[in-house]
Amino acid sequence: MNDFHLDFSPLKEPLGFIKLLEWLFSVCVFATCGRYGGVTTVLVSCGEHVNRTVTAAFAYPFRLNEVKFTSPDPTQCGGTWTDFYLVGNFSMAAQFFVTWAVLIFLYSLAALVLYLGYMHLYQNLSTIPMIDYIFTLCATFLWLVSTAAWAKALVDIKVSTGSLIVDEMSPCKLPGSSCIFVSVTSMRSLNLSVVFGLINIFLWGGNAWFVYKETSLHKPSGNSPNSGLYPPASGI
Repeated sequence: MNDFHLDFSPLKEPLGFIKLLEWLFSVCVFATCGRYGGVTTVLVSCGEHVNRTVTAAFAYPFRLNEVKFTSPDPTQCGGTWTDFYLVGNFSMAAQFFVTWAVLIFLYSLAALVLYLGYMHLYQNLSTIPMIDYIFTLCATFLWLVSTAAWAKALVDIKVSTGSLIVDEMSPCKLPGSSCIFVSVTSMRSLNLSVVFGLINIFLWGGNAWFVYKETSLHKPSGNSPNSGLYPPASGI
């Protein structure tokens, strides 16, 4: 009853195939968000120092309030340049999003092992499909929450590292000083992470129906062994 029986046929059915997609897209989420690193660049002119490049390097988990611009020169513009930090701490939304993706990766991997090796247990123990169903519903909701929170944080990150920062840099407001925004590293991968988050919402929401069909809530009778998606294992 508890022996491992490897069978890839569940991957041909929606229950197993969608779980494989969920595993794949969870990897995409933490790969595109958790590995990001960028630099925002500004040209500073102060006194005899003209168009000196200053940069602020930021990365996941996006504690921007701990990131400061480099000095334009060793004298810090004759003492007029003061340290300027980026604005905002978006680590909570970013870490929630990535950590949830990692947990989903582990759960999906465990579920695939269950589907491919222990489907006879999945079919015969009603508690396992029910646990899977409840987790699927919770996962759908948490994907929605984490993706929405991260999407909002990403908008704020773009503002905090974009062209508007020159309006907030106090050293640039001094007489004889000026700042010109140059560039910020492309956030295409971060945009993709939001897209992958949305895909996960639809995957888990859609998969809830197929998991539901395996529970005792859907099966017409607890005594009917053929009421599930898969036929009962023989010879067990």
